[in-house]
Amino acid sequence: MNIGAEILGYLAGICTAVCFLPQTLKTIRSKQVQNLSKASYIIYNLGLGCWLVYGIYLRSIQMVLFNFIGIIFGGIVLYMIFKYQKN
Repeated sequence: MNIGAEILGYLAGICTAVCFLPQTLKTIRSKQVQNLSKASYIIYNLGLGCWLVYGIYLRSIQMVLFNFIGIIFGGIVLYMIFKYQKN
């Protein structure tokens, strides 16, 4: 095991998983979703789901953990888009 690669994997995972936290919190507080793209969040969550399954296949703790966290944040925003966006 290369400790440098493991640290890099965790750092990358933290950055990508937490990058949507500010948007998630802002969306929860404001319920303003009119300028958010439903298609983008669907594709984003689908991609994270694929990475999650791939991480399970590889038995990669970083991939499973951080993609799961990303799905939670992205899923909350996507739920709010469906709930509050006017068609």
